Amino acid sequence: MSASRLLRIGTRSSPMALAQVERVRLMLAERHPDVTVEVLPLSTSGDRWQGSLADLGGKGAFTKEVDQALLDGRVDLAVHCVKDVPGDRPAPAGTVLAAYLARDDVRDCLIHPGGRRIDQLPAGSRVGTSAVRRIAQLALHYPHLTAVPIRGNANSRLAKLDAGDYDALLLAVSGLHRIGQEQRMTHPIDVDTFVPAVGSGTLVLQCRDDDTVAVELAESLGDRRTRQETEAERWMLHILQGSCHSPIAGYARTEPDGRIGLRARVISIDGKTVLDVHEWATDPIVLGTSVAAALLRQGARDILDEATR
Repeated sequence: MSASRLLRIGTRSSPMALAQVERVRLMLAERHPDVTVEVLPLSTSGDRWQGSLADLGGKGAFTKEVDQALLDGRVDLAVHCVKDVPGDRPAPAGTVLAAYLARDDVRDCLIHPGGRRIDQLPAGSRVGTSAVRRIAQLALHYPHLTAVPIRGNANSRLAKLDAGDYDALLLAVSGLHRIGQEQRMTHPIDVDTFVPAVGSGTLVLQCRDDDTVAVELAESLGDRRTRQETEAERWMLHILQGSCHSPIAGYARTEPDGRIGLRARVISIDGKTVLDVHEWATDPIVLGTSVAAALLRQGARDILDEATR
């Protein structure tokens, strides 16, 4: 590799996305001091759109402009939250998900101005969230609370809470840490109550598949355990053809004996029907396939189809 190697990184332009790229830049500086990083922030249609993501075509709305910059050769590497990368279709032709960084905290959390836990909120409290996975699990465990749609990045959502538009928010623990707002967190919710989203807490590095230097740099930052766990979750999501309006949760963990355990949940939006599967295997693809098949046998297709109507 040339001593003057320049690596151009593409990303969304939100404060959280820029913080994520800074993490990658620092890792590169530590492990590859001969690499100079140049960051290209991009505004995505998902960031600009204030309506339902389903009306905009789903989660790909947060990645397609960055993907296009990668394919056009304007950037060499893209940094994405795995949660933003569509799971119902493969990565764009000509690109590869080269590495997954070591996973951060996967939990959801409540943010409440008065410091209350979620089980302490009075009936009718307005909880800001637009994620159908969170809405369904809120209805399952706390049916006396009211989910109210909210859009925008984490900073703007916190501002709306401070303005009194909501009584509380549900956000990702990892996201609050990334933007330096972890002090706002009042109640991290355990993963058995709110099973996390597929890919929670994980960043993925995407490259052109023929750019061997960029791929090798990305792979040098990757974490094997996180890759296996994330692949199990995403393969399950792929078989279920899950999208941004699918009430699917999935969380894989590597056991001490090396097996991967995948807990998955499909829930009706009203929280009244819950399908729960927990299986173990050594191969992430085999595991994701088996868990998805078990959910389908229990009737997941009917729940997922109903959620899209």
